[in-house]
Amino acid sequence: MHPTQTWLQRAWSNAYLLMVLTTLIWGGNAVASRFAVGNISPMALTSFRWIGVCLIMPFLLRRQIAAHLPQIRAHWLYIALLGITGFTAFNTLMYVAAYSTTAINIGILQGSIPIFVLLGAFVAYRIPIGAMQALGVTVTLLGVAVTASRGDVHVLANLRFVPGDLLMILACVFYAGYTVAVRSRPPMPQLVFFTVAAAFACLISLPLLAVEIAMGRFYMPTPAGWAILAFTVIGPSILSQLSFMRAIELIGPGRAGVFVNLVPVFAPILAVLLLGEPFGLYHAVALVLVLGGIFIAERLGR
Repeated sequence: MHPTQTWLQRAWSNAYLLMVLTTLIWGGNAVASRFAVGNISPMALTSFRWIGVCLIMPFLLRRQIAAHLPQIRAHWLYIALLGITGFTAFNTLMYVAAYSTTAINIGILQGSIPIFVLLGAFVAYRIPIGAMQALGVTVTLLGVAVTASRGDVHVLANLRFVPGDLLMILACVFYAGYTVAVRSRPPMPQLVFFTVAAAFACLISLPLLAVEIAMGRFYMPTPAGWAILAFTVIGPSILSQLSFMRAIELIGPGRAGVFVNLVPVFAPILAVLLLGEPFGLYHAVALVLVLGGIFIAERLGR
């Protein structure tokens, strides 16, 4: 057997390596959103991204999709809503947010998703929140406030936040809603569900792209824009999904989910290295609060 093939097989069986790769790609998506500014318009990036996915995944999974058509037809509206909230809304808001906030902030704010999931699970399924979990929620939300206010108490008191931070917080709420709802997804393989949801995400993004064109805010991607698009299609949309789902098969969703907390760690590191963004003291404080709150909620609050 070829050494490269052996290494790939070992990597495909290493859940921890797969989850590090997954979260590294997701952190890279935050940086890509900043690189996209001036190179590809937000809705063009969103729409073309899902068009690219729809050109690849349905072909690869055509037999599985055909086998699960009855379930797809029976639950198409539910799948569509999940695709719209988790894929179209989240990515559109993140790409728009990048025009007025930093990749570091985008990455750190994504750390609030597990906490919003905890709150959403309470609202949707009445899953109780214990005292330590409530403390974790409070600490993480404090970290979000520090990020959004740039550590300025006066900004926090007067509620004068940068629009991009507010859009990113809203994006996290949408993705948390998707995460809570996806636990009740129709009975079908994860990749089949992802592909069908991506198809609905693509469809709903097209009218938004038309609005962007009508408003005169669309422009053809630059060479760098096409490269960014290729990364979002191959990396965050396909490769990370495959590695994440494989990791879940190996160690289960609970243990795999803990690694998602690496996203607000990788994103600032990549933003500093690739974009040269300054990492301030308030970023460090916010990162400690966000990750500390998640630790309190997920570990001490169990």
